[in-house]
Amino acid sequence: MQDEVNEKTVALSIKAAKLTAAMLQAAIRKLLAEGKKQLDKQALPKKGKQSLRQLMKHGTGVSNIEITDENIKAFASTAKKYGIDFSLKKDATETPPRYLVFFKGRDADVLTAAFKEFSARKLTQEQKPSIRKLLSVFKEKAAAKNMERSKVKKKDRGQEL
Repeated sequence: MQDEVNEKTVALSIKAAKLTAAMLQAAIRKLLAEGKKQLDKQALPKKGKQSLRQLMKHGTGVSNIEITDENIKAFASTAKKYGIDFSLKKDATETPPRYLVFFKGRDADVLTAAFKEFSARKLTQEQKPSIRKLLSVFKEKAAAKNMERSKVKKKDRGQEL
């Protein structure tokens, strides 16, 4: 009789363990599904270059500055380095069109630092001579020097009769 009770007890504990594992798995799946729903609702704000509407969703004031067409790409890389959230808008009402950079108001200090670096980089690029221009000048000089050289028609091989 004791053996029979022991077997039933062991069988009951095994069935309870299996039931618990299945229930635990179902509970974890539900928990993960709820967590995913909450993450989708929160949707972290986008970083870097974005649309003006997305920038306004951040809930902070927005400021703007004007930038030229040639500098947009270089500014974008500098802004990415400093982690600035910004939006570019083209004002086509004028000829030539103006480009406005909108950014969060609290990023103003970071933006001034980024613009200092950006302008310093632009100045150093302007001061450096263009390698292509130098190369073309040296090619012309080499060609002119080549033309000056006289061609020797007869070569003396050191043999006499």
